[in-house]
Amino acid sequence: MNALDEIKRGSQEILVEKELTERLATGRPLRVKAGFDPTAPDLHLGHTVLINKLRQFQDLGHHVMFLIGDFTGMIGDPSGKNVTRQPLNEEEIRENARTYQAQIFKILDQAKTEICFNSAWWKSMDAAGLIKLAAQHTVARMLERDDFDKRYKSGQAIAIHEFLYPLVQGYDSVAMKADVELGGTDQKFNLLVGRQLQEHVGQPPQVVMTMPILEGLDGVQKMSKSLGNTIAIDEPPREMFGKIMSLSDPLMWRYYELLSLDTSLEELAAMRAQADSGEVNPRDFKVRLGREIVTRFHGAAGAEDAVREFQQRFKKGELPEDMPERQVRAPGGRLPITNLLKEAALTKSTTEARRMIEQGAVRMDGERVEDLSLEVDAGTTGIFQVGKRRFARVTVS
Repeated sequence: MNALDEIKRGSQEILVEKELTERLATGRPLRVKAGFDPTAPDLHLGHTVLINKLRQFQDLGHHVMFLIGDFTGMIGDPSGKNVTRQPLNEEEIRENARTYQAQIFKILDQAKTEICFNSAWWKSMDAAGLIKLAAQHTVARMLERDDFDKRYKSGQAIAIHEFLYPLVQGYDSVAMKADVELGGTDQKFNLLVGRQLQEHVGQPPQVVMTMPILEGLDGVQKMSKSLGNTIAIDEPPREMFGKIMSLSDPLMWRYYELLSLDTSLEELAAMRAQADSGEVNPRDFKVRLGREIVTRFHGAAGAEDAVREFQQRFKKGELPEDMPERQVRAPGGRLPITNLLKEAALTKSTTEARRMIEQGAVRMDGERVEDLSLEVDAGTTGIFQVGKRRFARVTVS
Protein backbone atom coordinates (compact mmCIF):
# COMPACT_ATOMS: atom_id res chain seq x y z
CA MET A 1 0.00 0.00 0.00
CA ASN A 2 1.45 3.38 -0.97
CA ALA A 3 1.50 6.41 1.32
CA LEU A 4 -1.56 8.05 -0.23
CA ASP A 5 -3.67 4.88 0.11
CA GLU A 6 -2.65 4.57 3.76
CA ILE A 7 -3.53 8.21 4.42
CA LYS A 8 -6.89 7.89 2.64
CA ARG A 9 -7.91 4.83 4.62
CA GLY A 10 -11.17 5.45 6.45
CA SER A 11 -11.31 9.11 5.43
CA GLN A 12 -14.58 10.69 4.35
CA GLU A 13 -13.32 13.46 2.07
CA ILE A 14 -10.06 15.12 1.03
CA LEU A 15 -10.10 18.70 -0.22
CA VAL A 16 -8.17 18.89 -2.40
CA GLU A 17 -6.73 15.41 -3.05
CA LYS A 18 -4.61 16.62 -5.97
CA GLU A 19 -2.92 19.15 -3.66
CA LEU A 20 -2.20 16.41 -1.13
CA THR A 21 -0.68 14.22 -3.84
CA GLU A 22 1.53 17.08 -5.01
CA ARG A 23 2.75 17.88 -1.51
CA LEU A 24 3.50 14.25 -0.73
CA ALA A 25 5.50 14.03 -3.96
CA THR A 26 7.88 16.76 -2.77
CA GLY A 27 9.19 14.47 -0.03
CA ARG A 28 8.98 17.35 2.45
CA PRO A 29 7.54 16.45 5.89
CA LEU A 30 4.08 17.98 5.98
CA ARG A 31 2.79 19.97 8.95
CA VAL A 32 -0.31 18.03 9.96
CA LYS A 33 -2.73 19.56 12.45
CA ALA A 34 -5.71 18.32 14.41
CA GLY A 35 -7.40 20.35 17.12
CA PHE A 36 -9.25 19.16 20.20
CA ASP A 37 -11.17 21.41 22.56
CA PRO A 38 -10.74 20.06 26.11
CA THR A 39 -14.49 19.90 26.74
CA ALA A 40 -14.45 16.66 28.78
CA PRO A 41 -11.85 15.09 31.05
CA ASP A 42 -11.58 11.82 29.16
CA LEU A 43 -11.01 10.83 25.56
CA HIS A 44 -12.99 7.95 24.06
CA LEU A 45 -12.49 5.77 20.99
CA GLY A 46 -14.42 8.27 18.87
CA HIS A 47 -11.66 10.82 19.48
CA THR A 48 -9.02 8.30 18.49
CA VAL A 49 -10.24 8.14 14.89
CA LEU A 50 -8.40 11.43 14.32
CA ILE A 51 -5.51 10.54 16.61
CA ASN A 52 -4.97 7.26 14.74
CA LYS A 53 -4.79 9.19 11.48
CA LEU A 54 -2.22 11.53 13.03
CA ARG A 55 -0.20 8.45 13.98
CA GLN A 56 -0.33 7.23 10.37
CA PHE A 57 1.03 10.57 9.18
CA GLN A 58 3.67 10.36 11.91
CA ASP A 59 4.75 6.87 10.84
CA LEU A 60 5.13 8.19 7.29
CA GLY A 61 7.59 10.83 8.52
CA HIS A 62 5.35 13.89 8.76
CA HIS A 63 5.30 16.53 11.50
CA VAL A 64 2.24 16.11 13.72
CA MET A 65 0.79 19.05 15.67
CA PHE A 66 -1.75 18.17 18.36
CA LEU A 67 -3.61 21.38 19.11
CA ILE A 68 -5.38 21.75 22.43
CA GLY A 69 -7.99 24.47 22.03
CA ASP A 70 -7.69 26.01 25.45
CA PHE A 71 -8.81 29.36 23.98
CA THR A 72 -11.55 28.02 21.67
CA GLY A 73 -12.85 25.90 24.55
CA MET A 74 -13.85 29.13 26.26
CA ILE A 75 -15.99 30.02 23.21
CA GLY A 76 -17.70 26.66 22.80
CA ASP A 77 -17.79 24.90 19.42
CA PRO A 78 -21.33 25.14 17.99
CA SER A 79 -20.67 22.52 15.27
CA GLY A 80 -23.52 20.07 14.99
CA LYS A 81 -25.42 21.67 17.87
CA ASN A 82 -28.95 22.97 17.64
CA VAL A 83 -28.57 25.07 20.75
CA THR A 84 -25.96 27.48 22.02
CA ARG A 85 -23.16 25.51 23.64
CA GLN A 86 -21.95 26.64 27.03
CA PRO A 87 -18.25 27.52 27.17
CA LEU A 88 -15.92 26.13 29.82
CA ASN A 89 -14.07 28.11 32.43
CA GLU A 90 -10.27 28.28 32.55
CA GLU A 91 -9.91 25.86 35.46
CA GLU A 92 -11.97 23.15 33.70
CA ILE A 93 -9.98 23.65 30.52
CA ARG A 94 -6.60 23.36 32.27
CA GLU A 95 -7.59 20.16 34.05
CA ASN A 96 -9.01 18.54 30.91
CA ALA A 97 -5.94 19.58 28.90
CA ARG A 98 -3.69 17.82 31.41
CA THR A 99 -5.74 14.65 31.04
CA TYR A 100 -5.59 14.83 27.23
CA GLN A 101 -1.80 15.03 27.26
CA ALA A 102 -1.58 12.00 29.53
CA GLN A 103 -3.82 9.96 27.21
CA ILE A 104 -2.79 10.81 23.65
CA PHE A 105 0.70 9.37 23.93
CA LYS A 106 -0.79 5.92 24.19
CA ILE A 107 -1.19 6.36 20.42
CA LEU A 108 1.17 9.11 19.28
CA ASP A 109 4.95 9.07 19.51
CA GLN A 110 5.67 11.71 22.14
CA ALA A 111 9.14 12.45 20.75
CA LYS A 112 7.63 13.25 17.35
CA THR A 113 4.56 15.21 18.49
CA GLU A 114 4.32 18.97 18.91
CA ILE A 115 1.72 19.96 21.51
CA CYS A 116 0.24 23.38 20.79
CA PHE A 117 -2.18 25.58 22.75
CA ASN A 118 -4.06 28.18 20.75
CA SER A 119 -4.01 30.58 23.69
CA ALA A 120 -0.33 31.07 22.77
CA TRP A 121 -1.33 33.39 19.94
CA TRP A 122 -4.90 34.29 20.85
CA LYS A 123 -4.18 35.84 24.22
CA SER A 124 -1.93 38.38 22.50
CA MET A 125 -4.56 39.21 19.85
CA ASP A 126 -6.14 42.60 20.56
CA ALA A 127 -9.70 43.66 19.76
CA ALA A 128 -8.58 45.45 16.59
CA GLY A 129 -6.96 42.26 15.31
CA LEU A 130 -10.10 40.23 16.00
CA ILE A 131 -12.31 42.78 14.23
CA LYS A 132 -9.93 42.78 11.26
CA LEU A 133 -10.18 38.99 11.15
CA ALA A 134 -13.98 39.10 11.35
CA ALA A 135 -14.00 41.43 8.32
CA GLN A 136 -12.69 38.54 6.20
CA HIS A 137 -15.95 36.60 6.44
CA THR A 138 -19.60 37.49 5.87
CA VAL A 139 -22.79 36.65 7.75
CA ALA A 140 -24.15 35.11 4.55
CA ARG A 141 -21.21 32.71 4.40
CA MET A 142 -21.69 31.81 8.07
CA LEU A 143 -25.33 30.99 7.44
CA GLU A 144 -24.29 28.55 4.73
CA ARG A 145 -23.22 26.25 7.53
CA ASP A 146 -25.89 23.63 8.04
CA ASP A 147 -26.37 23.93 11.81
CA PHE A 148 -26.49 27.75 11.70
CA ASP A 149 -28.88 27.65 8.75
CA LYS A 150 -31.30 25.31 10.53
CA ARG A 151 -31.26 27.34 13.73
CA TYR A 152 -31.75 30.62 11.86
CA LYS A 153 -34.71 29.27 9.88
CA SER A 154 -36.32 27.78 12.98
CA GLY A 155 -35.94 31.00 14.93
CA GLN A 156 -33.45 29.57 17.44
CA ALA A 157 -30.90 31.93 18.91
CA ILE A 158 -27.39 32.17 17.47
CA ALA A 159 -25.01 34.12 19.68
CA ILE A 160 -22.42 36.40 18.04
CA HIS A 161 -19.57 34.53 19.75
CA GLU A 162 -20.58 31.38 17.86
CA PHE A 163 -19.82 33.13 14.57
CA LEU A 164 -16.34 33.79 15.91
CA TYR A 165 -15.56 30.12 16.48
CA PRO A 166 -14.93 29.13 12.82
CA LEU A 167 -12.76 32.23 12.38
CA VAL A 168 -10.72 31.47 15.47
CA GLN A 169 -10.25 27.83 14.45
CA GLY A 170 -9.36 28.89 10.93
CA TYR A 171 -6.79 31.38 12.18
CA ASP A 172 -5.14 28.57 14.18
CA SER A 173 -4.13 27.08 10.81
CA VAL A 174 -2.56 30.41 9.83
CA ALA A 175 -0.60 30.59 13.09
CA MET A 176 0.54 26.97 12.77
CA LYS A 177 1.25 27.14 9.01
CA ALA A 178 -0.62 23.86 8.54
CA ASP A 179 -0.26 21.86 5.35
CA VAL A 180 -3.03 19.44 6.33
CA GLU A 181 -5.81 19.70 8.88
CA LEU A 182 -7.84 16.74 10.08
CA GLY A 183 -11.33 16.96 11.53
CA GLY A 184 -14.63 15.17 11.82
CA THR A 185 -17.23 15.55 9.10
CA ASP A 186 -19.04 18.04 11.35
CA GLN A 187 -15.95 20.27 11.20
CA LYS A 188 -15.81 20.64 7.42
CA PHE A 189 -17.02 24.24 7.37
CA ASN A 190 -14.50 25.33 10.01
CA LEU A 191 -11.64 23.57 8.22
CA LEU A 192 -12.49 25.28 4.95
CA VAL A 193 -12.45 28.66 6.73
CA GLY A 194 -8.85 27.80 7.60
CA ARG A 195 -8.05 27.37 3.89
CA GLN A 196 -9.66 30.72 3.10
CA LEU A 197 -7.77 32.61 5.81
CA GLN A 198 -4.44 31.07 4.78
CA GLU A 199 -4.98 32.17 1.20
CA HIS A 200 -5.82 35.67 2.45
CA VAL A 201 -2.41 35.99 4.14
CA GLY A 202 -0.53 34.42 1.24
CA GLN A 203 0.02 30.93 2.69
CA PRO A 204 -0.61 27.79 0.61
CA PRO A 205 -4.10 26.68 1.68
CA GLN A 206 -4.18 23.59 3.85
CA VAL A 207 -5.50 20.29 2.58
CA VAL A 208 -8.69 19.44 4.47
CA MET A 209 -9.23 15.82 5.44
CA THR A 210 -12.51 14.91 7.12
CA MET A 211 -12.92 11.66 9.04
CA PRO A 212 -16.21 9.88 9.75
CA ILE A 213 -17.88 10.27 13.11
CA LEU A 214 -17.57 6.93 14.92
CA GLU A 215 -20.86 5.42 16.00
CA GLY A 216 -21.19 4.47 19.64
CA LEU A 217 -22.04 1.08 21.08
CA ASP A 218 -25.63 1.42 19.90
CA GLY A 219 -24.42 1.54 16.29
CA VAL A 220 -26.71 4.48 15.55
CA GLN A 221 -25.71 7.71 17.27
CA LYS A 222 -22.20 9.13 17.37
CA MET A 223 -20.03 8.08 20.28
CA SER A 224 -20.69 10.60 23.01
CA LYS A 225 -20.30 10.54 26.77
CA SER A 226 -23.59 12.38 27.13
CA LEU A 227 -25.34 9.55 25.26
CA GLY A 228 -23.76 6.84 27.41
CA ASN A 229 -22.54 4.85 24.39
CA THR A 230 -18.80 5.34 24.71
CA ILE A 231 -15.70 3.27 25.26
CA ALA A 232 -13.35 5.55 27.19
CA ILE A 233 -9.66 4.93 26.57
CA ASP A 234 -8.94 4.83 30.30
CA GLU A 235 -11.62 2.23 31.12
CA PRO A 236 -10.38 -0.94 32.88
CA PRO A 237 -9.15 -3.60 30.42
CA ARG A 238 -11.92 -6.12 31.13
CA GLU A 239 -14.64 -3.50 30.79
CA MET A 240 -13.15 -2.17 27.55
CA PHE A 241 -12.80 -5.67 26.10
CA GLY A 242 -16.33 -6.62 27.13
CA LYS A 243 -17.78 -3.57 25.41
CA ILE A 244 -15.93 -4.38 22.19
CA MET A 245 -17.23 -7.94 22.35
CA SER A 246 -20.76 -6.52 22.67
CA LEU A 247 -20.50 -4.81 19.25
CA SER A 248 -22.77 -6.06 16.50
CA ASP A 249 -20.90 -7.75 13.65
CA PRO A 250 -21.52 -4.91 11.13
CA LEU A 251 -20.32 -2.35 13.66
CA MET A 252 -17.22 -4.44 14.35
CA TRP A 253 -16.07 -4.02 10.74
CA ARG A 254 -16.62 -0.25 11.02
CA TYR A 255 -14.43 -0.17 14.13
CA TYR A 256 -11.75 -2.21 12.35
CA GLU A 257 -11.63 0.25 9.48
CA LEU A 258 -11.43 3.36 11.65
CA LEU A 259 -9.57 2.15 14.75
CA SER A 260 -7.21 -0.69 13.84
CA LEU A 261 -3.59 0.20 13.26
CA ASP A 262 -2.49 -3.41 12.81
CA THR A 263 -4.85 -4.59 10.06
CA SER A 264 -4.28 -3.60 6.44
CA LEU A 265 -7.18 -2.98 4.08
CA GLU A 266 -6.27 -6.12 2.14
CA GLU A 267 -6.24 -8.21 5.30
CA LEU A 268 -9.53 -6.69 6.43
CA ALA A 269 -11.17 -7.63 3.11
CA ALA A 270 -9.92 -11.21 3.50
CA MET A 271 -11.26 -11.38 7.06
CA ARG A 272 -14.71 -10.23 5.97
CA ALA A 273 -14.76 -12.81 3.22
CA GLN A 274 -13.88 -15.54 5.74
CA ALA A 275 -16.65 -14.39 8.06
CA ASP A 276 -19.22 -14.14 5.26
CA SER A 277 -18.41 -17.64 4.01
CA GLY A 278 -18.66 -19.14 7.48
CA GLU A 279 -15.03 -20.21 7.42
CA VAL A 280 -14.31 -18.16 10.55
CA ASN A 281 -16.68 -17.16 13.35
CA PRO A 282 -16.93 -13.33 13.42
CA ARG A 283 -16.49 -13.57 17.17
CA ASP A 284 -12.86 -14.61 16.61
CA PHE A 285 -12.20 -11.38 14.70
CA LYS A 286 -13.96 -9.43 17.45
CA VAL A 287 -11.55 -10.96 19.97
CA ARG A 288 -8.64 -9.89 17.77
CA LEU A 289 -9.95 -6.32 17.60
CA GLY A 290 -10.55 -6.22 21.33
CA ARG A 291 -7.05 -7.53 22.04
CA GLU A 292 -5.48 -4.89 19.78
CA ILE A 293 -7.37 -1.96 21.28
CA VAL A 294 -6.94 -3.02 24.90
CA THR A 295 -3.22 -3.63 24.27
CA ARG A 296 -2.91 -0.10 22.90
CA PHE A 297 -4.19 1.47 26.10
CA HIS A 298 -3.33 -1.08 28.79
CA GLY A 299 -0.46 -3.15 27.43
CA ALA A 300 -0.27 -6.79 26.34
CA ALA A 301 -0.65 -8.18 29.87
CA GLY A 302 -3.85 -6.23 30.47
CA ALA A 303 -5.26 -7.39 27.15
CA GLU A 304 -4.44 -11.05 27.73
CA ASP A 305 -6.03 -10.90 31.17
CA ALA A 306 -9.21 -9.42 29.68
CA VAL A 307 -9.33 -12.02 26.88
CA ARG A 308 -8.70 -14.89 29.30
CA GLU A 309 -11.42 -13.75 31.70
CA PHE A 310 -13.92 -13.33 28.86
CA GLN A 311 -13.15 -16.71 27.32
CA GLN A 312 -13.41 -18.44 30.67
CA ARG A 313 -16.93 -17.14 30.96
CA PHE A 314 -17.71 -18.74 27.60
CA LYS A 315 -16.19 -22.06 28.66
CA LYS A 316 -18.23 -22.02 31.87
CA GLY A 317 -21.34 -21.42 29.80
CA GLU A 318 -21.82 -18.00 31.30
CA LEU A 319 -22.17 -16.43 27.84
CA PRO A 320 -23.68 -18.06 24.72
CA GLU A 321 -21.98 -17.82 21.34
CA ASP A 322 -25.18 -16.82 19.55
CA MET A 323 -26.69 -14.07 21.63
CA PRO A 324 -30.06 -12.53 20.75
CA GLU A 325 -30.12 -8.80 20.08
CA ARG A 326 -32.94 -6.70 21.45
CA GLN A 327 -33.81 -3.01 21.22
CA VAL A 328 -35.88 -1.20 23.83
CA ARG A 329 -37.04 2.37 24.00
CA ALA A 330 -36.42 4.93 26.74
CA PRO A 331 -39.09 7.61 26.12
CA GLY A 332 -37.60 9.93 28.73
CA GLY A 333 -33.97 9.32 27.76
CA ARG A 334 -33.40 6.86 30.61
CA LEU A 335 -34.95 3.48 31.36
CA PRO A 336 -35.16 1.83 34.80
CA ILE A 337 -33.27 -1.47 34.88
CA THR A 338 -36.40 -3.36 35.90
CA ASN A 339 -38.30 -2.02 32.88
CA LEU A 340 -35.35 -2.78 30.60
CA LEU A 341 -35.25 -6.42 31.67
CA LYS A 342 -38.98 -6.78 31.11
CA GLU A 343 -39.00 -4.98 27.72
CA ALA A 344 -36.03 -7.08 26.55
CA ALA A 345 -37.99 -10.24 27.46
CA LEU A 346 -35.38 -11.26 30.01
CA THR A 347 -37.99 -11.26 32.77
CA LYS A 348 -41.76 -11.63 32.63
CA SER A 349 -42.42 -8.57 34.73
CA THR A 350 -40.75 -5.73 36.59
CA THR A 351 -41.60 -7.58 39.81
CA GLU A 352 -39.59 -10.58 38.65
CA ALA A 353 -36.80 -8.26 37.53
CA ARG A 354 -36.68 -6.70 41.00
CA ARG A 355 -36.60 -10.13 42.64
CA MET A 356 -33.76 -11.35 40.39
CA ILE A 357 -31.72 -8.23 41.15
CA GLU A 358 -32.25 -8.75 44.89
CA GLN A 359 -31.03 -12.35 44.46
CA GLY A 360 -27.86 -11.14 42.72
CA ALA A 361 -28.84 -12.90 39.49
CA VAL A 362 -28.67 -9.91 37.11
CA ARG A 363 -25.49 -8.78 35.36
CA MET A 364 -24.70 -5.98 32.91
CA ASP A 365 -21.52 -6.48 30.89
CA GLY A 366 -20.42 -9.10 33.40
CA GLU A 367 -20.88 -6.88 36.45
CA ARG A 368 -23.55 -7.77 39.01
CA VAL A 369 -26.39 -5.24 39.19
CA GLU A 370 -27.23 -4.45 42.81
CA ASP A 371 -28.94 -1.06 42.57
CA LEU A 372 -32.70 -1.47 42.12
CA SER A 373 -32.97 2.21 41.18
CA LEU A 374 -30.42 1.96 38.36
CA GLU A 375 -31.46 3.75 35.17
CA VAL A 376 -29.83 3.00 31.81
CA ASP A 377 -29.26 5.91 29.43
CA ALA A 378 -30.58 5.97 25.88
CA GLY A 379 -27.72 5.13 23.51
CA THR A 380 -26.37 2.37 25.76
CA THR A 381 -25.66 -1.10 24.40
CA GLY A 382 -24.72 -3.88 26.78
CA ILE A 383 -24.86 -7.59 27.46
CA PHE A 384 -27.58 -8.29 30.04
CA GLN A 385 -27.84 -11.59 31.85
CA VAL A 386 -30.57 -12.91 34.13
CA GLY A 387 -29.73 -16.14 35.92
CA LYS A 388 -27.59 -18.67 34.09
CA ARG A 389 -29.55 -19.06 30.87
CA ARG A 390 -31.11 -15.78 29.85
CA PHE A 391 -28.89 -13.41 27.84
CA ALA A 392 -29.34 -10.62 25.33
CA ARG A 393 -27.34 -7.81 23.79
CA VAL A 394 -29.70 -4.90 24.47
CA THR A 395 -29.64 -1.45 22.90
CA VAL A 396 -31.56 1.33 24.61
CA SER A 397 -32.82 3.93 22.12
